[in-house]
Amino acid sequence: MSSSVTTLSQEKDIIEQSIQYEKRIYDLEQLLDIAKSFCSTLNFSPLLESISYICMAQMHVLGAEIFVRDLISSDSFTLETGTTERKSPEMRIMGESPLIYALLEEQCPVTIEHLRERVGPCQALDVLSKFDPSLVVPLIQNNHLNGILLLLERIAIENDVSYTDYEKIQIMNIASLASVAINNASLLEKSSTDMMTHLKLKYYFFNQLTEKIDYATTQNKNLAILMFDIDFFKKFNDTYGHDCGDFVLISVANLIKSSLRENDIAARYGGEEFTVLLSDTNKEEAYLVAERIRSTIENYDFRYKDLHLHVTISGGISVFDIVDNPVSSPKNLVNQADMGLYMSKRNGRNQITFFDPFDTTETLVSDE
Repeated sequence: MSSSVTTLSQEKDIIEQSIQYEKRIYDLEQLLDIAKSFCSTLNFSPLLESISYICMAQMHVLGAEIFVRDLISSDSFTLETGTTERKSPEMRIMGESPLIYALLEEQCPVTIEHLRERVGPCQALDVLSKFDPSLVVPLIQNNHLNGILLLLERIAIENDVSYTDYEKIQIMNIASLASVAINNASLLEKSSTDMMTHLKLKYYFFNQLTEKIDYATTQNKNLAILMFDIDFFKKFNDTYGHDCGDFVLISVANLIKSSLRENDIAARYGGEEFTVLLSDTNKEEAYLVAERIRSTIENYDFRYKDLHLHVTISGGISVFDIVDNPVSSPKNLVNQADMGLYMSKRNGRNQITFFDPFDTTETLVSDE
């Protein structure tokens, strides 16, 4: 009888071990799929969205938020997920915060209560506490903190909302993959971004425009190019100095970017010129956007030190249309918008002009 009981116990252990092995194999396969998913894009927003949804599914939580090290200055961490209302200046954690050093030393998921005991009262902890996270996960690569992942409310599993040690190991594995992906995406972001205005660079703009024209051609869609130039920009540099000129450039860039949709692209074309790519946008829609930007800048109070500067811009518009304006060359489409800009300048500035491909009074030099 005793031998029979021992045999049954051994069989039970073998079955349990087999189940555990199968689970580990399944989890490894899941990690491989997750790694593939993270490697499939270098675009920052889609990547962070993918990380959030994967963590929600894997850890059974109702939400996941990510703070990422500032791409340009690298001196702080900002909230890059969630709604626009949550992405406020208050949702910023300074890189010198004791919370950052604590997460680097822990190198594992921790609760907000554990962090509070370790670092005591601090502004960064107040920021994280607003989300009431069930777990705080550092995103670390080569002893460098790339971000902070917050797992929000946990879905109860058999009335238990705690994390097992195995689950904590799993989320750190996912966090390691996420940190590498974020680092790669940030490198691309930095290499394609103008350091002063934080808009895209010219080469990136043309690369995206090439893809968008190909898509618009095959799908019979419109796309619009806006070209802007700050009126009498030289006077700001000559009268008040180059710091003032830089202030105007940065302010105008921010106003342009804030007037666009998330999938639109704004770039610094060179000097005081800016370009904007509007996907799936026709002539009337493009004019409304361009005029809104022009009017916003004209009415904006540019405060530099004790000065109130009046700044205006001129603009030009070109629209790709497979029937009326089937321009295959990105350069020529931008040249058309530039011609519209030239006409705005010639006719008095502080206005928007649409380039009409059927108007033969002006000619373009083709690069084809």
